[in-house]
Amino acid sequence: MKDSLSRQFIRPLSLLLFFVLFASRLLAGPSGKEAVLLHVTNGPEQGYTIKVQGSTRPDGVFLADIGSFARALRLGSVFDGKQMQIDEAFGDTVTSCILLEGSDFAVIASAAGDTPKRVLQLASAPVIRQDKVYLPVDQACRMFTLWLGRQLRYNASENRIDATLDSRRPDASLQSIGRLPNDALPPNPPEQAAPSSDNRTDARAAGGKTTIDDIKIETRANGAIIRFSASGDMRNASFLRPDNSGILYLTIENATGNPARLARNYPEGAIKSISPKLLDSGALQFTIALDIPTSSIKSSSFKYDAAKNDYVISIMNDVDVEAIHLSEKERRIQEGLSRDVDKWKLDAVVIDAGHGGKDPGAIGTQGTHEKDVALNIARDLGMFIRQKWPDVRVIYTRKEDRFIPLKERGQIANRYGGKVFISIHCNSAPNNSKVRGPEVYILGPHKTDAALKVAMFENSVITGEENFAEKYKGFSDEYLIMSSMAQSAFATQSTELAQDVLQRLSRNNSNNGLGVRQAGFMVLWTPSMPSILVETGYLSNPSEEKLLRDRKEQTKIAYAIFQGLQQYRSRYETRMTTAARPVN
Repeated sequence: MKDSLSRQFIRPLSLLLFFVLFASRLLAGPSGKEAVLLHVTNGPEQGYTIKVQGSTRPDGVFLADIGSFARALRLGSVFDGKQMQIDEAFGDTVTSCILLEGSDFAVIASAAGDTPKRVLQLASAPVIRQDKVYLPVDQACRMFTLWLGRQLRYNASENRIDATLDSRRPDASLQSIGRLPNDALPPNPPEQAAPSSDNRTDARAAGGKTTIDDIKIETRANGAIIRFSASGDMRNASFLRPDNSGILYLTIENATGNPARLARNYPEGAIKSISPKLLDSGALQFTIALDIPTSSIKSSSFKYDAAKNDYVISIMNDVDVEAIHLSEKERRIQEGLSRDVDKWKLDAVVIDAGHGGKDPGAIGTQGTHEKDVALNIARDLGMFIRQKWPDVRVIYTRKEDRFIPLKERGQIANRYGGKVFISIHCNSAPNNSKVRGPEVYILGPHKTDAALKVAMFENSVITGEENFAEKYKGFSDEYLIMSSMAQSAFATQSTELAQDVLQRLSRNNSNNGLGVRQAGFMVLWTPSMPSILVETGYLSNPSEEKLLRDRKEQTKIAYAIFQGLQQYRSRYETRMTTAARPVN
C-alpha cells in the first residue's frame, strides 16, 4: 500500500519536473554561446575587451547583435523597427551605415552628403528579432572592416573578435568597395530620418526664425534633388531658375543658419557648390552652381515638403536614363567579376568527402566502402591545412558518416564563403579489375565515354534522396551547359588547381591515361569558386583497394592533395602580388 501511494505521488511529480525543464529550454531559446569577446586596440598599449551579445543559430553560426557590436566599438546607433543607422566619426568625415529590413545591402553615406554613397552586399538580409538587428558575426566583421577601414577579424576557435581602430588599413582600395558614381542610386535607398520635433521646438524659441540645419543631395541618373532641412515654421521662399552660367538661387524669408557649416563643394556630380549668405532683410539665400551645361537642363523646380519640413529643389537633365542605368548595371557586374576573380584570396577551403550514410559509394572486392576512404582523406587534408595555414578556414560538407544530398554540398560551400572546393572520391570499373591510378576532374561537358560513366555513377546517388525528381528538376544537359558558363570565370583556376593536385597524386604504375578531365558532376554545379573532384584510385582493382584502405596511405594521399593546393596557392598569390606592384 505504501509503495502504491509513493508511485501515485512520484509519477505526477516526475511529469511536472519534465514539463518544467522542457518549458525552460523553450524559453531559453537555441543552445549555444550568447556572446563573443571583442578585443579592441586603439593605440600603442591602449585597448579594452568587451562582450558583443548575440545568439547561436541551430547550425552553429553565431549571430551578432549589431546594436551591441556598435556600442562595443563606441559607435552610436538608432533602430526604428525596420531600419538601423550606425554613426561613426573616426576621421574628418562623419559617415553612417544603414541596414534595412529585408535588404541584402548596407548603405554607407556621409552625414554632410560630401562623399559618394557606397553599397556593401551582405551574404543575407539582417535578422530582426525583438527590436534587435542580427548578422552572422563574420559578415558583421566584414561590414565594419569595409565601412570603417579598420581591421576586424573573428576567430571562431577562440570565440573572439580582434579589432584595430587606431588607424585606417593601408589598403585604401577598401574604401572604394561598393562606391557608387554620382549618377547611380543604391538598391532601395533608405529615406533619411526627418529632424526631430524637439529641434523644431527649439528653433521656434530662438527668436521665432526658421533655421536651416542641413543640406542633402540625392543624386539621380538624370539629375539631382537638393533638400534643405529646416527646424521651425514654414517660410515663404523664392526660387530663381538657372541662368546662362548655370547659377540658380533659393531665398528663404525670416530664416537663419550657420553659413560656414552649410557651405558645400562637390568634386563630382551635377552640383558644383552651394554658398549660403545671411541677407540684411533677415532672409537666408543659397547660391547654387551647377556643373552641367545649361543647354542640357530639361527642367528645374522648387517645392516645400511639409511632411519633412524640407525645402526641395529638383534639377533634371535631358539624358537617356535607360541607357545610363544599363551602362551602370553592366559596369557593376564587371566590377563584381573583377573582384571575385582578380582580387580573390584563398582564405577558406571547402572539403567534400563523397557519399556517406546510406550511400556507401563504390565498394571494393574486400568490402572497402568509398565513403569511409573519402572521409578519412578529407579529415587528414583538413588537418594539414589547419597546421600549415592557420589563416585559412577549413569547411567540411560532412565530418562524420552521414548522408548529404549533392545539391546541398555546393550550397554549404557558398553559404560559408568557400574559395576552393575539393570533392574527394574513389573510382570503380566493374568490368576491368586492372585499371588503376588517380584522376582529377573539373566541371564541363563529357569529353570521353569513360568520363561520362564516372559522372553517371557519382550522380546516381540522387536517386536515393527523397523527392529527387522534383529537387533536381531541370538538372539536364542544358543546365550543365549553363553551369559551365557560370563557372567560366573560375575555369582557369579550376584547371590549374586540378593539374597541380594530379601532378602530386600521380603514381608510377597508373594505367588509366592521366590528365585533367571534364565531366558533368552534379556536386560541382553549384559552388561559385574554383572546384575539382579527385578520384583517388580504383577500389575495383584488388591491389589498389589494399592501398586505399591502408590508413597510412590515406594520409599520404591527403598530403599529396595538400601539396598540389599549396603549389596552386603559391603561384596564384605570386601572380596577385606582381599584378598589384606599381609600375615605375
